[in-house]
Amino acid sequence: MRTTWTFHSAGRIVFGVDAIASLGDHLQELGAETDRVLVVTDEMLVEAGVCGQVTDVLDAAGIGSEVFSQGCPEPPLDLAMTCAEAAREAKAGWLLGLGGGSNMDLAKVTACVLAHGGHPRDYLGDCVVPGPVFPLACVPTTAGTGSEVTAASVLSDPERGMKVAVLSDFLRPRLSIVDPRLTVSCPVHVTADSGIDALTHAVEAFTAVTNERFPLPAGERSVYQGSFVLTDLTAGKAIELVGQYLRRAVEDGNDLEAREGMSLAALLAGIGFSNSGVAAVHALEYPLGSAVKTSHGRGNGLLLPYVMDFNRHADPDTFAVVASLLGVDTEGLTEDEAAVAGVEAVEKLKEDIGIPSRLRDVGVTEEQLPVFAKVASGLVRILRVNTREASRDDLESILRAAF
Repeated sequence: MRTTWTFHSAGRIVFGVDAIASLGDHLQELGAETDRVLVVTDEMLVEAGVCGQVTDVLDAAGIGSEVFSQGCPEPPLDLAMTCAEAAREAKAGWLLGLGGGSNMDLAKVTACVLAHGGHPRDYLGDCVVPGPVFPLACVPTTAGTGSEVTAASVLSDPERGMKVAVLSDFLRPRLSIVDPRLTVSCPVHVTADSGIDALTHAVEAFTAVTNERFPLPAGERSVYQGSFVLTDLTAGKAIELVGQYLRRAVEDGNDLEAREGMSLAALLAGIGFSNSGVAAVHALEYPLGSAVKTSHGRGNGLLLPYVMDFNRHADPDTFAVVASLLGVDTEGLTEDEAAVAGVEAVEKLKEDIGIPSRLRDVGVTEEQLPVFAKVASGLVRILRVNTREASRDDLESILRAAF
């Protein structure tokens, strides 16, 4: 039985409306007075003027910047090599990932390559990165992935036709600036997809196998540890915030209170799951998202209640708490009944914000289900976080329930 846990997050977190105005000050305090910054972002954020807001703050602080705007959803591994070359040409001393999870993940892997050389493929897996990475800051413009504080970077490998991940606590940014105002321009469907992604992170962290029971083989290393008191606190609060604010953020993108609540939810969920781990939802979404090109958040949200329904039998007490955190009145219900009510609350939330209910709704065919289950069953590093052991047959049963 494990008897210790270790808590990690970004080196410095700055949160609040208009927090971006302090970016220059924090970079200077962290030693970037004379450095140039390469902003890793995408053309959409450049055209929307969001990137300009960030570079204006850097200019005002006397920090030069260049912009790499080739970011895209699920960036291919080779793009990190292109980004690293752009950083060298710019003589950058810092990278700044600006945008959603894909842009920040691209910046993370680029920071790894700049520090240690080689190709991103050299660092795939858990705890392979050999040491600290190139100086890195992250500024999210969506409220979902939590990548601004996590130890994970997920990219795509076109050669294998699948998503791949680098997992290392060295990838956590030295500085994270979370400014809810930067999410106001986020489109409705992105707000919904990223918001349900935050809920997935929070639920999987909160209901993960406990740290004491986390089945890590002797001699093996992992950034994930199972749930413990600090992951329960952060993930639990994140669940509560999503229940309070996600519908409002989707209904009115200018509702700054709702945007602030969701930005905090995503941040806290990121802190939680990046220590405890994600589980069966993510294992199933990886092959799904690669095959049908649905967004990561949408795929997670679609699958979440079906995995919850499978897992609740192993730990009804915890899933009953999830229901309460989501605002369900559980008075007079048994723990099993409350756990079911929590699953139903997630289904209702999905419906309200426009997340598809069934796999067939996003283009999945029945013939693909056994293939997805086979791929997912091989993702041991995350399946061992799941509170209930899930065999390949179990995973296929979950997919069939969701089909």
